[in-house]
Parts: sequence; structure tokens; C-alpha cells
Amino acid sequence: MREVFQHQLHEVQARLVDISELVANAITQAEKAFNSPDVRLAETVIATDPRIDEMAVKLDENAIDILALQQPVARDLRIVVSALRISASLERMGDIAQHIAQLARFRYPENVAPKALRDTFSQMGELDRQIANKLTELLRTEDPDIAIAMRDIDDAIDELHVGVFDTVLSETWQGEAMATVDVTLASRYFERFADHAVSIAKKVQYLQTGAWAGAEA
Repeated sequence: MREVFQHQLHEVQARLVDISELVANAITQAEKAFNSPDVRLAETVIATDPRIDEMAVKLDENAIDILALQQPVARDLRIVVSALRISASLERMGDIAQHIAQLARFRYPENVAPKALRDTFSQMGELDRQIANKLTELLRTEDPDIAIAMRDIDDAIDELHVGVFDTVLSETWQGEAMATVDVTLASRYFERFADHAVSIAKKVQYLQTGAWAGAEA
């Protein structure tokens, strides 16, 4: 029975990695669709999001079954509790990638970001791709150095996010109301995606130590 239980725990952790890989692919495609723009790629991201949702639901069901039938304790309990919380954050990250793709589709064939902000959004997209890939590796290895690198990336995205707001609030900004709304939403999506990744990194630390690393995102 113990071997079966451990197999169930490993399966839960492996499924988290699988979902994270899908999320990383989604943000990669969403960023390309946003900055290209590419409506077909945007539609691919939108169509794929239900798959992420479905996998998250199945993982949650498995984790709840483990809690009910196995009554885990100590680290085993932390694995299950962390999996439930990480699953929710990954699902939300998939939703955010979908939102970015939807912006690209709605404004196609125009580019969502005006020329003055395209380089900023290109940088934000690249950093989101990096943090998503590092998150997958973190879930696979639980390497604390990866979590540190993720926080550094998040700090860089936060700075770019502030820069977008500074731009749209400046006297030189000439964007129309719709353009202002679009870039403000887009910047928030890119920034929030990274916040969720860092929040998951804190949950991984909880899994390792049993203690939370500060407030969650």
C-alpha cells in the first residue's frame, strides 16, 4: 500500500510539470501572437486553454482522493496541499496567456501596442517566457536557485510594467482611449503572469521547508 501511495504522490507532481509545460507553451505563443501580430497563433492559444483547465481539474480530483483515502501527514501532506494550490495558480496563468491572445485577436490586423511601447512589450514577453520555463524546471527539480532567478526576472517585469504606466500617464502620450485601455490591460497581464509564477515558487519552498516565504502574490 505504501508503494501505491508514493506512486500516487509522484503522479501528482508529474502532472504539475505537464501542466506547467503547457502553460509555458501558451505564454510563448501568446506573446508571439501579441507582438507579431498573428491571429492564427492567438486562436491556437485560446483553443488550448480548456486543455489546461481540464488537466488542472483532474489533478485536483486526484489530490482530493489522496487526502480522503490516504490521510497523508508531514511532507506527504504538504505535497498534496501544495499541489492543489499550485494547480490553481497554473490554471490562472493559462487564463492570462489566453487573455493576451484575445487582445491580439481583437485588434488584428493592428498591433495592440503602439510603436512607443513595442520594445517594452517584447521585453515583457521574453521575460514571461523565461520565468515560465524556469517554473517548469523548478517543479521538476525543486532547485532553490531557480526560485531566486525567478524573483529576479519578476523584478525586471515589474519595472517594465511601471514604465508602461509612466508612458500612458505622460503628457506626450497620444494614444486614444481604447489604445490606453489595451496597453494597460496587456501590461497587467504580463506582470500578473510572472506574479503567479513567483507565488508558485513560494509554494515549492513551503513544500521543502514547511514554512511560507512571505506573503503570496
